[in-house]
Amino acid sequence: MPGQRKRKRQRERAARSRSPQAGRWEQVFSTQDEAELRAETQRLYTEGELTDPSMLRVDMLCGRLRSPTTYRLSLFVPDASA
Repeated sequence: MPGQRKRKRQRERAARSRSPQAGRWEQVFSTQDEAELRAETQRLYTEGELTDPSMLRVDMLCGRLRSPTTYRLSLFVPDASA
C-alpha cells in the first residue's frame, strides 16, 4: 500500500514525542483474574489516579500447567528531577 511506511514512521515519531523520557514503571496491582484487573483499571480512572492511558502498562505473564496466567498492572512514575 503506497505511503504505509511513511505513516508508520509518523506514528512512531508521535509516540516517542509523547512518551516520558526519565522515570520508572511501578507495579501497583497483580492478579490471576482478568475481571479483577479490569475492575482495578476502572478504579484508577474513576479515582483520578490515572489521567493519561499511555502511563499505564498491563503485563500478562502466560502460565502453563503448574503456574496460572498472571496479570500485572504498572504505572509510570517520572523522575523527580525531570
